[in-house]
Amino acid sequence: MVTIHNHGFPRIGKQRELKFALEKYWHGASTEQALQQTATDLRQQHWQLQSGLDLIPVGDFSLYDQVLDMSFMLGNIPSRVRHLQGSSLDNYFRVARGRATADETTCSCVRAGEMTKWFDTNYHYIVPEFDQATDFSLHAESLLAQIRQARSQNLDIKPVIIGPVTYLWSGKAGDGSNKLDLLDRLLDVYTDLLQALADLGVQWLQIDEPVLVTELATDWQQALKQAYERLSHGTIKILLATYFGDLQDNLTLACGLPVNGLHLDVINAKQEVDKVIAALPEKVILSLGVIDGRNIWKTNLTATLDWLEKIYTRLQDRLWLAPSCSLLHVPVDLDSEQQLDKEISAWLAFAVQKLDELTVLARALNNGRESVSDLLADNAAAIKRRQQSSLVHVAAVKKRVDEVDETMAARRSNYPQRAVIQNKRLQLPLYPTTTIGSFPQTKVIRHARSDYRKHLVSEQQYVETMQQEIARCIREQALLGLDVLVHGEPERNDMVEYFAEQLTGYVFTRYGWVQSYGSRCVKPPIIYGDISRPEAMTVDWILYAQSLTDKPVKGMLTGPVTMLNWSFVRDDQPRSATCMQLALAIRDEVDDLEQAGISIIQIDEAALREGLPLRKKQWHSYLDWAVRAFRISANGVNDETQIHTHMCYSEFNDIIQAIADMDADVITIETSRSNMELLDIFDAFQYPNQIGPGVYDIHSPNTPTVDSIVELMKKATLRIPAQRLWVNPDCGLKTRQWDEVIPALRNMVAASKKLRKSV
Repeated sequence: MVTIHNHGFPRIGKQRELKFALEKYWHGASTEQALQQTATDLRQQHWQLQSGLDLIPVGDFSLYDQVLDMSFMLGNIPSRVRHLQGSSLDNYFRVARGRATADETTCSCVRAGEMTKWFDTNYHYIVPEFDQATDFSLHAESLLAQIRQARSQNLDIKPVIIGPVTYLWSGKAGDGSNKLDLLDRLLDVYTDLLQALADLGVQWLQIDEPVLVTELATDWQQALKQAYERLSHGTIKILLATYFGDLQDNLTLACGLPVNGLHLDVINAKQEVDKVIAALPEKVILSLGVIDGRNIWKTNLTATLDWLEKIYTRLQDRLWLAPSCSLLHVPVDLDSEQQLDKEISAWLAFAVQKLDELTVLARALNNGRESVSDLLADNAAAIKRRQQSSLVHVAAVKKRVDEVDETMAARRSNYPQRAVIQNKRLQLPLYPTTTIGSFPQTKVIRHARSDYRKHLVSEQQYVETMQQEIARCIREQALLGLDVLVHGEPERNDMVEYFAEQLTGYVFTRYGWVQSYGSRCVKPPIIYGDISRPEAMTVDWILYAQSLTDKPVKGMLTGPVTMLNWSFVRDDQPRSATCMQLALAIRDEVDDLEQAGISIIQIDEAALREGLPLRKKQWHSYLDWAVRAFRISANGVNDETQIHTHMCYSEFNDIIQAIADMDADVITIETSRSNMELLDIFDAFQYPNQIGPGVYDIHSPNTPTVDSIVELMKKATLRIPAQRLWVNPDCGLKTRQWDEVIPALRNMVAASKKLRKSV
C-alpha cells in the first residue's frame, strides 16, 4: 500500500486567525496565554483537515518563522537579545521584529534579525547568526508539546525539522568565519533532539535539506555525509526531504546517505525518478512530490497515474506520495471562494484540495483506477476545459509580443548624459530624501475600500476619501521636508493585486492568503490567460497628488518581474512569455505617466532576485529575459524622465551586473538590517547610477536615530560618491502606523541635512 504524507500546512488559518492574534498580542491588547491558545486551536484544526493522510506533519506550525523556531530550539539566540528581561517568547519576537510588544522599554528594543527569501520563494525567514564562538543547546519544549498535543488526538504523526546542513547554509557568519566549523557542535544537539523524539515514541522524522537542490562545494557535500553518518545511529527513522528543484550532481550523494527514506520534488525533478530508484538502497523509502506545493492549478491526475503506476509496480510499499514541498506557499481552502468565477475555479486546487488529490492518487494505486473513476473523470474534464477555454488565449496580445524589438529596451542616451538633463530639471539637493511609495493604510482607508467593494458608498465618495488621504500624505511629507514625494498609495490594497485587478488575464481570490513573513500575508492574484492593459491605472491619482505640491511626486508602479513572481502564474506557457506581456502593459502606463508630466517614475522590482533558479548555471537565461522585461517596461521614456526601481530583502551582490544592466537612474535597496553590508559589492563593482541604501527598517517598530542614519550613510559613502546617494527607508510604509512613521522620517530628513553640512 502506498503511504501518503505532507511536509507542512499553511499556518495562518482560513481567516488569517494567526495574523490577527499576533498583532493583537504585539499591541498589548491580548495575553501570551490567548496567543498560545489560538496557536493550539489552529494546529488542531489543521490536523483535522489533514486527517486523510497516513502521516501528519508536526513542527511545521510557527508563530513567526520556522527557521527562527529552529534557532531557538538549538539555543542559537543573538547575544544582543540573550540576556534581556522577559520570557523566551519576548526574545523570540525581539529577534523577529526588534521588540516583543508595544510597551517594550527602550532598553529592550534591539536590531531585528536579518530577513531574506527562503530559497526561490516569496517566503521570508529570519537569518540565523553565527560566529566562531557560537554554541548550541537543546530547547525542544515547544516541538515536544506539539507532539503531545497531536498524540492526544490519536494522530499518526511525522515531526518535521530543518536539517543541520541547510540550517548552517541558510545562516550568516558575522565575523567571516567558516560556518562548517560549527557542524560538530550542532550535530551534538541534533543527536540530543533525535533522542528526545525517540523517547516520545516518534518513529519517523522528516529532516528537510533543500540545500541538496543547489550547487554544493565539496566541503558542503562532505558536511552532509558527516551529518547523516552521525544522525543515523539512533533508533528513529529519517525521511530526508529535498524540494524546490532537482538533485543533478547531488543525486548520488543524496541516494547514498544513511537514511530510511528520501523525498524528491517530482514537479521539478521528474526526469530524475528512474535514476533515483536505481541509486537508492533496496530498503530505502522513496517519497515522490507529485502535487505542486507552490502553485494552485489542478493536478492532471490521469497523466500522473500513467507514469506513477509503473513506479508503484516496482516499489510497492516503498513508495510514498506527498506534495512537492510544504503547502505553506498556497492558500488554505478553495471552498472559501464562493465569489470566484466558476469556470476558472474548476481549474484550481488550494492546500485542502491538493491533499484530496493526493488521496485520489493513493486510492487509485492501492485499489485500482475504477475505485475513483468518477473523480478521475471530473478531473480530466476540468483539465480539458482549461486547455480549450477562450478565456485563456488572446491573439492580439500574442501578436504584440511577437512585434517587440530591441530598440524598445534601450534608453535614448546613456546614464551620464541623462543625469545632467535630469539634474537640471529636478534641482534636487545632495542626499535627496524620499520614501519607497506607500504610507500607512489606516482604518479610514481600509473601511472606505471595503465599503466601496460592497457598494455601500458611491465611486465619487470613495474617490473623495482617497483624495483626502493623498492630501494628508502630501501635507505630512511637506512638513517633514522630504525632497521627492509620493502619493502614499491609499487606493492600493496590494502592490501586485491593485495592478492585476486592472489588467486582463488575471483573476482574484477573496481568502487566498499566503504568509510572506510573520503576520504579513499576501493574496497573490492568479494569471490564467493573456495579459493586456485596457486603460490607465494610476495617472489620475498621481496627477491629483502632483497638483498639491511644487515638489516632484513619483509615479509608482510594480514591475513586470515582480508582478510575475508574486502571482500564481499560468503553467501552460513559459514564464518569460507571460512576463513580456506584463512588461508591455506596464510600458503603456509608464508612457501615460510621462505624457501627463510626471518627472519621476518608480517601477518596483522587489522580487527580481527571488525568481533566480537555484543553480547558477541557469541564472543567465532567467536574468536575460527578466532584465529585458524591465527595460521594455521602463525605456520608452525621454532622457529627462528619471526612472527609479526598488528591491527589498534579497542578497543582490551576485547579480549586481544584471541590476546595472537594468539601467534604472536610481535604485533603492534594503540595507538597514545588514548594517550596510549589502554594499560591500561596491568595493569591487563600479555601479554607474544612483542608489538609495535603506536606512530605516520599516519591518521593525523601532525608530531609527539621526546618528544611526548618519553612520549608515557614511558607510555608504565609502563605496558610492555622495553625489549619487539617496536617503530613504528600506521598503514601503503601509504596515506601519503614522505615529511610528513621522518620527522615523523626521530623523531621516534631519540626518540628510546633517550629512549635507558635513560635505
